[in-house]
Amino acid sequence: MDFVPTPEGTSPATPVATSAAAPPSVETPALKSSAGGASAGSAPAGPKPVAKDSTAGMLFGIGAYVLWGLLPLYFFILMPAGAVEIVANRVVWSLLFCALLITVTRAWGVLATALKDRRVFGSLALAAFLIAINWLTYTYGVTTGQAVETSLGYFINPLVSVLLGVLVLKERLRPLQWTAVGVGFVAVGVLTYSYGKLPWIALTLAFSFGLYGFVKNRVGSRVDAITSLSVETMVLAPLAAVAMVVLAAGGSSTLTSQGAGHFWLLLASGVITAVPLLFFGASARRLPMTTIGLLQYFAPVLQFLVALLVFREAMTLERWIGFGVVWLALLVLTLDMLRAARRNSLARRAALRQGA
Repeated sequence: MDFVPTPEGTSPATPVATSAAAPPSVETPALKSSAGGASAGSAPAGPKPVAKDSTAGMLFGIGAYVLWGLLPLYFFILMPAGAVEIVANRVVWSLLFCALLITVTRAWGVLATALKDRRVFGSLALAAFLIAINWLTYTYGVTTGQAVETSLGYFINPLVSVLLGVLVLKERLRPLQWTAVGVGFVAVGVLTYSYGKLPWIALTLAFSFGLYGFVKNRVGSRVDAITSLSVETMVLAPLAAVAMVVLAAGGSSTLTSQGAGHFWLLLASGVITAVPLLFFGASARRLPMTTIGLLQYFAPVLQFLVALLVFREAMTLERWIGFGVVWLALLVLTLDMLRAARRNSLARRAALRQGA
């Protein structure tokens, strides 16, 4: 299983197989994009490959995950706007920003091709509804004082990706992967005890994003990041527009009632959604997927720190233990990923020497 999704509604601009059979908030080690890929010649060509440049790739990758990690601060300053209003604005203004980017890059033909391809459009429409669930849950968690639990969702996400490989793709896991999944289940049990209820926000985030990454990787080579985001926001835009109208009619919209600063901050959601996605796409084309899989931990770590140090959310001893067990599972998964990547690298070098 070689699948790396990304947090907050993104996917790699190109499907890059990792050598590790591993998991994507946060895109993590991932499910093979080839699982649902079309045959050659039956689909529009994917994005052109870019020469490897580790320095630029690292900077782009760190930039993307740092922006995603600091996203709770943005939602916090948008209050008193609620989750539905924030997500609705995010969808609408993201669509307009994507339209601007497509115009500048003269990519309307590429978008039209994606819309005409039923398989691509159907997959992206499904991805749109999955990421809408993810965005709503994430924004709700942050704006209701549960940012710690939202970070937990993206910590758990790699384990969910591994589990999806077993349940959906019927893949066989290596012993360390099974160990990581088992430890993950123990962590959920500890955290359920700690919270006094199932940590549904974290689990909803992990599973919605895991499924989102799975769907996106099936069409990853056939659409670039901006085309993909454009189609997804086009699907969601009618619902988002209706939500904005209903909120305005009911007097609960904050778009025009909280001053010019609040208005422009909400409009900026389109840029704030698209920029880290572009950074991630640039990074994914330049770095090995193993490196991307390690960088993805930046986002939940930053989210966790923001929740503790800025929002001052409480962490009981039981929750620390639960998070510690999750981190142990991720450590096991990461070690397995690095071991598999090293084995495959050595095998490739040996094959090259034999063919020389």
